[in-house]
Amino acid sequence: MIPFEEAKRRIEELRKEIDRHAYKYYVLDDPEISDVEYDRLMKELTELEDQYPELKTPDSPTVRVGLRPIDSFKEVVHEHRLFSLDNTYSAEEVMQFDKRIREALNVDSVQYVCELKIDGLSISLKYEDGLLLRGATRGNGFVGEDVTENIKAIKSIPLRLRKDLSIELRGEVYLPKDVFNELNKVRAESNLQLFANPRNAAAGTLRQLDPREVSKRKLSAFFYQIVEPERFGLKSQSEQLEFLRTIGLKVEPNFEVADGTEDVIEFWKKWSGLKSSLNYAVDGTVVKVEDLHLQQELGYTTKAPRWAIAFKFPAEQATTKLTGVTLGVGRLGTITPVAELEPVQLAGTTVKRASMHNFDFVREKDIRIFDTVIVEKAGEIIPQIVKSIPDKRTGEEQRIDPPSQCPVCGGQVGKEREEDGALKGLNPACPAKLSRRGQFF
Repeated sequence: MIPFEEAKRRIEELRKEIDRHAYKYYVLDDPEISDVEYDRLMKELTELEDQYPELKTPDSPTVRVGLRPIDSFKEVVHEHRLFSLDNTYSAEEVMQFDKRIREALNVDSVQYVCELKIDGLSISLKYEDGLLLRGATRGNGFVGEDVTENIKAIKSIPLRLRKDLSIELRGEVYLPKDVFNELNKVRAESNLQLFANPRNAAAGTLRQLDPREVSKRKLSAFFYQIVEPERFGLKSQSEQLEFLRTIGLKVEPNFEVADGTEDVIEFWKKWSGLKSSLNYAVDGTVVKVEDLHLQQELGYTTKAPRWAIAFKFPAEQATTKLTGVTLGVGRLGTITPVAELEPVQLAGTTVKRASMHNFDFVREKDIRIFDTVIVEKAGEIIPQIVKSIPDKRTGEEQRIDPPSQCPVCGGQVGKEREEDGALKGLNPACPAKLSRRGQFF
């Protein structure tokens, strides 16, 4: 056991070194050491803090390892409201947005910043003298949930900023695509319901009561806004993004300054084609007035800022033939119809199967075997049937009826509540409920 003063000095050195490497890895995407070397530093710090617990501080990197489950989430009243964004889906609507801005400001032209719109979960963070004080979900914009312990489990979010600032931030928590795919693979092997897309998975993960589970799922976050940025002498949105990066926060790196709507539309077109190359889901671009003083002058409506708009990407769709239906039986007995398809290319992959959600959806959309159907990727991940095309029917189509008995055990089926969409096997001793897998063809 090394002497106290020597341990204190070494602990401070290790924390600084680990924080620097975390910043290089998560924020700058420029790691200097291997994962093995990083783990060795963490191990040394953990051992020293175990020897001298009084030297462990709230911003130590080891805090992420020792997080404990909580009983429930407490409500948080946001000091500053979290607004949503108005959406637009066409270049014409973007030009109308620009016209409204120019008329309101009485100017001939306006500079914008274009950012990628992360398909995740909005969060608010507060730091006090550089130390993470609180993390909260957006909720209804006025009241959210305190998820501080779970925020601490996200390694890309610093426990201490690189400057001792008291600051409130806005960002988006997301689940990387590769992590999402691996998570769904594990859930499929355990016969659990798959997450529909990375956003749903991120939301479900952030509401876990055990931060250790959050840590395992490897959430990440991008930040894009400071509350009251003028306190830090910031004058533009692009300057604000660079400032966030310098204080240790991860910023989506592909933002661009745009001189008018032509540049805005070109940015949207470019990333509409490139979005699948990213390891995180994006569902559009966000167009913001670059000048922060002009943002303040434009203000807000009752629900959204007047100085920003979301320019959404269209869902990628394809047309194919539905050739059959597979019944999946989950561990809770839920019977799910899965469409078997003639192979079709969609968002860079070959799609052979697609979700049909439940039998209520099948009935409402009048989807039949041998129908020509439109399939899209929800969040560009999970293929799902959107609708059938009745005009292309030949008369050979067959209705898809709910099963009258469980396809696994032959037991009774039904809905637990009339308003439920899901049909379930009601036999508690059904092998599908007892085994890891329950797919039957």
